[in-house]
Amino acid sequence: MDGHDELAAEFEARRERLRAIAHRMLGSAGDAEDAVQEAWLRLSRVGGTGIDSLGAWLTTVISRICLDMLRARTARREEPYGEDLAERAAGDGPEEEAVLAESVGVALLVVLDRLGPAERVAFVLHDLFAVPFERIAAITDRSLPAAKKLASRARHKVRGTPALPAAEQDRHRGVVEAFLAAARGGDMGALLELLAPDVVRRADPAARPPGVPAELRGARAVAEGTVLLRRRARFAVPVLVDGRVGLAVAPRGRLLYVLRVTVEGDRVAAYEVVADPALLRGLELAVLDAPSAA
Repeated sequence: MDGHDELAAEFEARRERLRAIAHRMLGSAGDAEDAVQEAWLRLSRVGGTGIDSLGAWLTTVISRICLDMLRARTARREEPYGEDLAERAAGDGPEEEAVLAESVGVALLVVLDRLGPAERVAFVLHDLFAVPFERIAAITDRSLPAAKKLASRARHKVRGTPALPAAEQDRHRGVVEAFLAAARGGDMGALLELLAPDVVRRADPAARPPGVPAELRGARAVAEGTVLLRRRARFAVPVLVDGRVGLAVAPRGRLLYVLRVTVEGDRVAAYEVVADPALLRGLELAVLDAPSAA
């Protein structure tokens, strides 16, 4: 085995970790693969000579590549949105969505996508991959205190601030998750049990297909309306919305709708579907389960 083949073998041994880092930073499997390939090209150009720790060197390189990609994305803001995104994701099988949910976490991707590029890189490296702040500071071109501040600010945004005591939030979460399961299954009986008799469903214009009213009232009407949109339910995940348990509909981890859910007792008293980009930007979204280092 010559030097190039040995270097390639060492890179391949680290490929999965690099892909995992890039996927969490970029939120796209395709973009992550592009970043990993670029990291290999850079390594093959410089060779392994003079690199004390190949793993640390590659982590630094993949992080800087992702940071540049995130900054370029922020400048362009060419992310798919609305029905175009939904149609592109419609071809994904349930297995693909399940793999995404298990390996990265759709809710986490949604929340990470709302962070600034440097915040996202700092959070992913430190909180998910336990990279020391000294290296994060060098990657982000920040001082050590500033790098710690980046991660702290990102962590606060990712975890949010619950508006309810833990026990009450858990109860609300149970109701919302049961509602989501019934919506996915098109289970009218279960929906009617979970919806309050005088439940109200509101949806902004960007969230409604043509001909669908802005407001539905009563358990039967709301249940029927929910079943009609069950195809979207498979892309939904529980999140904190302004501190309360709600749902984010996020094909491929890209936010499409948010459902602000009002729970009273053990039933859904109301839910509002928000899709207008300006309104979505005004919502505080956070994960329900704090991520931990890999």
